[in-house]
Amino acid sequence: MLGKEILYLSKKDVQAAGLGFKEIVSTVKDVFEEKYHERVEMPPKPGIHPIEDAFIHAMPAYIPKIDAAGIKWIAGYPQNPSKNLPYISGLIILNDPSTGLPVCIMDASWVTAKRTGAVTVLSAKYLARENPEVIGIVGCGVQGKSHLEALCSEFNSIKNVKAFDVSKEKLEQYVEYAKRNFNVEIIKAAGPREVVEDSDIIVTATPISKKPNPVAKLSWVKRGALMCPIEFDSYWDSDTFRKPDRLYTDDLKQFEYYKTIGHFQSVERVDGELCELVAGVKKGRKNENERITAVNLGLALVDLAVSKAVYDKALKNKIGVALPY
Repeated sequence: MLGKEILYLSKKDVQAAGLGFKEIVSTVKDVFEEKYHERVEMPPKPGIHPIEDAFIHAMPAYIPKIDAAGIKWIAGYPQNPSKNLPYISGLIILNDPSTGLPVCIMDASWVTAKRTGAVTVLSAKYLARENPEVIGIVGCGVQGKSHLEALCSEFNSIKNVKAFDVSKEKLEQYVEYAKRNFNVEIIKAAGPREVVEDSDIIVTATPISKKPNPVAKLSWVKRGALMCPIEFDSYWDSDTFRKPDRLYTDDLKQFEYYKTIGHFQSVERVDGELCELVAGVKKGRKNENERITAVNLGLALVDLAVSKAVYDKALKNKIGVALPY
């Protein structure tokens, strides 16, 4: 029905497609391999900022290997949770690369959550200590949950999870979620320092701010830990970006762009891109004592790769609603 209908996938439809985390991580790894060999197209993502600390970004990409082309139109509004609305919302449009015709529109929230956790897992495979046992998570929302699922799916060695959120209600809900779904000891931390200290992998999933008031400090981090700031440089002090033993990012061009608009001003060097680790041209963790920062900004390539996998499964399983042009 190409050219006559567009498949619409709601959030429930996207979930029902049944793409597992192992498949997502494998898909993400493959697309970073393609990125290293420059067999993809991904322009810098433009954005608008209607209100303070909010953004709406356009994220286009093309991946010839898997015949995926399209765009994610994604918004982040930190004020939304106070209105019982999601912080992150958006849509993904997939196009037929041979004709340009749109073939699918899907909710972007599930893909965004899962692909972000998968990229953190991929970074951790190369940059975390072997057999991490303790993970710390600050921010117990959607990303906090997806990262817990991602890390526990990948590392059977995880025994303890320390979590903190400024909302006591959200923290309680997170603890119950973790107890129901994962075979780990979940610890309610009294504050961010308790989360950071003694953790092997630290994920901070708080809102991105243009005028940050950093909370977490590199001095709290034990030797050998991996720091994964999902919120760019909004939560961690400048030493986290200036003084780690090494710092990696998912895309150097976008990292440099964000520096031009005020982020990552303390960064003096970037040791490489995640795709270089995946391709094996750069070594990951060199010893058990390195403190490493992994700054993953979020790439359209990853969204499109995961979305295409969801779309293929939806077609196979006859999920979604066909909309006429």
